[in-house]
Amino acid sequence: MTFAQQIAHLRMQGMIVPDVNRAEHWLRHVSYYRLSAYWLPFENPKGHAGPRFAPGTNFDTITALYEFDRRLRLLVLDAIERIEVAIRGSWAYALAHNGGPHSYLDASLYSDRRIFHENLARLAREVGTSPETYIDHYRQNYDDPAMPPVWMVAEMMSFGQLSRWFSSLHDRALRNRIAQPTGLPEVVLVPLLRHLSTVRNSCAHHARLWNRGFLIRMKLPVKPAMLVETLETTANPGPALLYNSLVLIQYLLHQVDPTSGWQSKLKKLLKTHPTGGLAEMGFPVGWERRPLWLWL
Repeated sequence: MTFAQQIAHLRMQGMIVPDVNRAEHWLRHVSYYRLSAYWLPFENPKGHAGPRFAPGTNFDTITALYEFDRRLRLLVLDAIERIEVAIRGSWAYALAHNGGPHSYLDASLYSDRRIFHENLARLAREVGTSPETYIDHYRQNYDDPAMPPVWMVAEMMSFGQLSRWFSSLHDRALRNRIAQPTGLPEVVLVPLLRHLSTVRNSCAHHARLWNRGFLIRMKLPVKPAMLVETLETTANPGPALLYNSLVLIQYLLHQVDPTSGWQSKLKKLLKTHPTGGLAEMGFPVGWERRPLWLWL
């Protein structure tokens, strides 16, 4: 379809398009398919006799929702970046003090040798092709061992890789030393990092976030009480919604960067949701009166 045909098609299906030129601009620069993820909640159920869209569905609401989601992604990515950097530093520090600059290469530290060798092979390939100046400096000046020290590889591996190296450590006490600066035990932090890695990737790849369900779930903590009372613990067998992710991001961020002001920015953004549909993100009724949201 041409852009004009796409607009005509949406109107025929019951969507209000107040400004044709503006709608064409959005369809040209964002695309029909990407926007369709944002008008999906406004569609009538399949088999409904009548127009595809619910009465009053407006193209301007769809684009406002898209803009809300874009700002939400940037805000979440900003928080996860600071959490990720803190975890990288804690992992490198704990491993270096556990056995030296290259102790992460000790296969006996890991619960599954096969997974260790898979992680190492992946990391070695990245080291071999890395354009980073500090990695090139190591390659030019050192050849034994071939892999750089832990503080270098901590900076170049992906968040997903970091999560896998951390979670595969055999010694629970060592995992807890890495987790200690976050204020959460390793039994909670390990699955949380896997979850946050998928959230981060959604943000980094510009995927829809606001009402997304995440198949990689997190383990909810049992303390401190303030955090537990803020989380939504109602049993939900489906994919994890964003509310609990945001609660735990805020908790972690307060540990690693207590002056960030992130919580107030998030609250301000949530007030701009075009339809007020925070329930689709997993927000419970009265969420703003729960302890963590009153913390700062």
